[in-house]
Amino acid sequence: MSADIKSITSTPMRVGVLGFGGLGQAAAKLIAPKSEMILVAVADLKGYAYASQGLNVDKCISAYASQGSVGYLEAGGTLSSQSIQELIDCSEVDGYFLALPNLPNTFIASVAQMFMRSHWQGVLVDAIKRTSAVEQLLTLKSDFQAAKITYLTGCGATPGLLTAAAVLASQSYAEIHSVKITFGVGIANWEAYRATIREDIAHLPGYSVERARAMTDAQVEALLDETNGVLTLENMEHADDVMLELAGICDRDRVTVGGVVDTRNPTKPISTNVQVTGRTFEGRISTHTFTLGDETSMAANVCGTAFGYLKAGIELQRRSIYGLFTAAQIMPQFVK
Repeated sequence: MSADIKSITSTPMRVGVLGFGGLGQAAAKLIAPKSEMILVAVADLKGYAYASQGLNVDKCISAYASQGSVGYLEAGGTLSSQSIQELIDCSEVDGYFLALPNLPNTFIASVAQMFMRSHWQGVLVDAIKRTSAVEQLLTLKSDFQAAKITYLTGCGATPGLLTAAAVLASQSYAEIHSVKITFGVGIANWEAYRATIREDIAHLPGYSVERARAMTDAQVEALLDETNGVLTLENMEHADDVMLELAGICDRDRVTVGGVVDTRNPTKPISTNVQVTGRTFEGRISTHTFTLGDETSMAANVCGTAFGYLKAGIELQRRSIYGLFTAAQIMPQFVK
């Protein structure tokens, strides 16, 4: 084992999760049994929890479920209307997974700027979806570098895992004709992923980020009743396009993303896959298809990928490599 690898694995990486809804809780559960990472910080809308030796994930989830915030945690919990800012100021964390709803569309960028203003140095990873949201972060690229922050964006399932797979698949071709991403998501109860479902609704014809954000739970329920709980999404504004363009794979207009979300059934309505079609140097046209196992949940595919990129980002940070990167530019590292 090289010295570089030893340096990053000998001491557990101290990580935090911002946002403790369905995705944030899944992230906490995923990281709990890991030895290379230890969850020390969590924040939600009403409070935060911090413990330098590690948080008890079950107690965090219990506090959130019973009282609405990890701030009620007996050991390490603090109630606050400025939870993210206060957590940044009082904690020592190597990197954060921003499991936050990007509603409004400028929210993630505003959180990133909060870290910069606090002179915090470390790694930030997000799983945001929209092209316009990633483009906002791109305007901050030099700011991240100056602040000595290593930021990895679009590191969920799509964009993220499937975008990275498209980069690998493209190596067989001299020219990429199309990248088609199709996803299937099955969840038993939409209320466990309120923010994620609202972001999906924003992609429907006649809806916008603002309209979806303003919808009450009752209005969301009424919409889902009309569709039997199923959302069919086509030609979405998904950051896979700008990420693949930045990576030099193909122009963004050759990338399409769509899918089906069933909010009342944990079984995926369709399989999730990415198809990369191109021309080889011999002049042959072919398609590579990478399909995710139907048994893997949205949470598994998003959170596993996010922490893989968080580990990669921490390695870059320790080599004094700062700035903004996407999931199409960096290889994620498996967290043991």
